[in-house]
Amino acid sequence: MTVQSDLQKAIASCEAAKGSYATMALSTEDQSAKNMFNEMKSDINKHINYLNSRLDYLNQNNQLNQQQQQ
Repeated sequence: MTVQSDLQKAIASCEAAKGSYATMALSTEDQSAKNMFNEMKSDINKHINYLNSRLDYLNQNNQLNQQQQQ
């Protein structure tokens, strides 16, 4: 397994959790719980953005390394 594939799996897991949070926010009538789930969804978006930027960085560096070896 590579770091890239680990990051892709982490991103997919975060996206699944984000979907669950959104579903739970829509499913409850308790405004406090709704706010909490929406806040959690917002927090996980930050994680997803960080993981995506890290993945982009690694992909760019791998491309540069491959070009230098040719």
